[in-house]
Amino acid sequence: MPLSDTAIRKIKPTGKPYKVADEKGLFLLVTPPGGKLWRMKYRFGGKEKLICFGAYPDVPLVRAREKRDESRKLLADGIDPADNRKAQKAAKMDRAANSFEVIAREWFEARKSKWAPSHSTRLLRRLENDVFPWLGGRPIAEIAAPEILAVMRRIEGRGTLDTAHRAHQDCGQVFRYAVATGRAERDPTGDLRGALPTASGGHFASITDPTSVGELLRAIDGFKGTFIVQCALKLAPMLFVRPGELRQARWQEFDLDKAEWKYLVTKTKTEHCVPLASQAVAILRELHALSGHTEFVFPGARSNGRAMSDAAVNAALRRMGYDTRTEITGHGFRAMARTILHEVLDIAPEVIEHQLAHKVPDALGSAYNRTKFLPARRAMMQQWADYLDKLKAGAEVPSGPEIPISPITQACPAAPDSADLPPTSRTLLNSPCTPNSRSIPS
Repeated sequence: MPLSDTAIRKIKPTGKPYKVADEKGLFLLVTPPGGKLWRMKYRFGGKEKLICFGAYPDVPLVRAREKRDESRKLLADGIDPADNRKAQKAAKMDRAANSFEVIAREWFEARKSKWAPSHSTRLLRRLENDVFPWLGGRPIAEIAAPEILAVMRRIEGRGTLDTAHRAHQDCGQVFRYAVATGRAERDPTGDLRGALPTASGGHFASITDPTSVGELLRAIDGFKGTFIVQCALKLAPMLFVRPGELRQARWQEFDLDKAEWKYLVTKTKTEHCVPLASQAVAILRELHALSGHTEFVFPGARSNGRAMSDAAVNAALRRMGYDTRTEITGHGFRAMARTILHEVLDIAPEVIEHQLAHKVPDALGSAYNRTKFLPARRAMMQQWADYLDKLKAGAEVPSGPEIPISPITQACPAAPDSADLPPTSRTLLNSPCTPNSRSIPS
């Protein structure tokens, strides 16, 4: 006789497990502790088998019968319902293991050593805040372009179009990684080209008018903040390195007796040499008395074991009255130097680009050589520091070059092109910026 909910509720346990039949192979296994477990008996391949459907009342009678009927249909099609359940469970686990978030984090871990820490932090935060909540749990192979577009639209809707474009690029890289590792067949982000409005392009705000530069330098001299931040402000236009490279500078990288600073470029992980003008050396020697006992040249305000905050320079510029969105940013000192060095001081672009640690392919195909144009770069850095001093003093500075420097003259007007010199002379002319023992007064 088929079971009913009333009959099931009246079933009592005994000292031993026993069965209470329903129909068509379905029955309840009643255990001594009082459990009532749904089971179905069936034959497949000449063998008697059991399949479990859960416990009553979590699985009510109606649902247990539905599960039984689904299993009987599989049997009619020649499929073992127990094997089918195992296959579905494995597929579910596979989908979870190949979710967008799992693969994105795997891709991130594989790539982050090549990125600057600040870039890694921003990228992961962008994925965690704007992408994972909506796509993170989805099997990556099942995500379609409209789902990605919905995420991008959500970011765009809060007025951050540039972030939407960056998230689109991030997703594309994750999908391409999934394709390369066999977890997806294609990258659907390519179908979204043109779906978002074009972000208004723009460079970092910068000041390139010499008179305005002089005003900025005088404002830096009058800065009322900490001495460490003021030194960073003074060196930023003089050295025009990337802001992160300046704030994370370490004393062990400097040889002040040789007037050199050597470090790894954050973007390319290549070694770079910055010749130091006498003004820069003087600032560093003075600063060494304060922070020379720490690892960082510009230690943080709260801990000497950490570098200065990445917001410190821009915050200082704002305190001085400058708008870091429209006038000048810490990164804008690079554009300032590039523009004035070329347009006002007539320095050859190749020399400037190498000092900026940009990749500049040459006839031999080398993208960047840390020692190339080093004599010219050394002379250029001193000329640049002298020029900044004149601007700060409000002097009438001519628009033409003070000391013509080009790749051909190599900082010496009478010097021939290194290609025309014998090997020994070429070696002397392009002498490398080699590492030396630390030479900083304690």
